[in-house]
Amino acid sequence: MEKSVSALKSQFTKIRTGRAHPSLLDSIMVPYYGSNTPLKQLANIVAEDARTLALTVFDKSAAQAVEKAIMQSDLGLNPMSAGSVMRIPLPPLTEERRKDLIKVVRNEAEQGRVAVRNIRRDANADIKELLKEKEISEDDARRGEEQIQKLTDEFVKTMDQLLADKEAELMEI
Repeated sequence: MEKSVSALKSQFTKIRTGRAHPSLLDSIMVPYYGSNTPLKQLANIVAEDARTLALTVFDKSAAQAVEKAIMQSDLGLNPMSAGSVMRIPLPPLTEERRKDLIKVVRNEAEQGRVAVRNIRRDANADIKELLKEKEISEDDARRGEEQIQKLTDEFVKTMDQLLADKEAELMEI
């Protein structure tokens, strides 16, 4: 269940808000010496301020390919080269785009909740199997199912809080 929560957190970091974060560029692959290479292996990425990312490309000969890969990505970013440093200003989000992103975030949260419920179902099945094999008593089985339900509620509540925080982050201007 903890893995489901951490997976949800990592999904949320990929969803762009108005803030600049280096993980926004994690999915970009750059053609480099005949193979696609992740951008973070070719450049140092830092958030210069709330709306600007700065890239320092390690190999200057790859700077053109990096710039082209960023422009062709579906992020809608336009890098500006200044020698060895590339700056990427993040455009502000429109109201319509924010609402679309909230739908995506809610869908991700629901996927996380489903994953937690599947884990609960599997654990309850294991308890029923132990009860059937007479390895535990009915009282132990009931206690185990109650503990599993408490854990499930706790992790779903954590996911709901993460969702609420992300929605608030998306709606702030």
